[in-house]
Amino acid sequence: MKRTALVTGGTRGIGLGIARRLAMEGFDLAISGLRAEGEISGVIAELEKLGAELLYCRSDIASSRDREAMLLSVKQKFGQLNVLVNNAGIAPAERRDLLDATEESFEKVIRTNLQGPYFLTQQAARWLVSQKESDPSFPAAIINVSSVSATMVSVNRGEYCLSKAGVAMATQLWAARLGEYGIPVYEVRPGITRTDMTSGVAEKYDRLIAEGLVPMRRWGEADDVGRAVAALARGDMPYASGTVINVDGGLSIPRL
Repeated sequence: MKRTALVTGGTRGIGLGIARRLAMEGFDLAISGLRAEGEISGVIAELEKLGAELLYCRSDIASSRDREAMLLSVKQKFGQLNVLVNNAGIAPAERRDLLDATEESFEKVIRTNLQGPYFLTQQAARWLVSQKESDPSFPAAIINVSSVSATMVSVNRGEYCLSKAGVAMATQLWAARLGEYGIPVYEVRPGITRTDMTSGVAEKYDRLIAEGLVPMRRWGEADDVGRAVAALARGDMPYASGTVINVDGGLSIPRL
């Protein structure tokens, strides 16, 4: 039987890069996003052409009702879930210095980037555990997509950094909790990656990358992250639960 993966935020950017790679690996896919299904017909067609049976869930990861409905839809469509990829996330609507940041922005970013994935993981983990208890050989994993911002400071988007630092701790918590069931939990940390989210700062990072900010002297691409997630989803690192995979071209290497 084909394996099934749920990729939140899987209709664009890094999430789509992940979905493409998982489709190439033979996974059936559930992807979530905020847009109407008609707006992503091209994405659906592309992933189906790669061989995936596809389910689109229009849902807001910050909504407990939407999260519950999403998992129910996956269960009804596929009857199983092997891999949860917590990828959906947002940047602050406006970058503001820590001295000027607002509680409204903080709450929105934390609910979407941390609280939503945390409780989606809770619901999905219960399902994965029940599948493991029925069949100990059932392949299962959880992969959290965070950011180098989990440890690298940006004082004009503190809420984003805090949300990703929280994802890093959540990964360790779930890895410790689910280890007894043989369910690994991983964290993938992209660096400066070419997506819609970074389009507004492209000129700034073009210059910084050319000046050597990133040792590999190029932007990260969504496919770079997709390849890393696919390796984890395949089961290539089953004993590496709790591991952080930096997909950042060396950006996070301490240098003098």
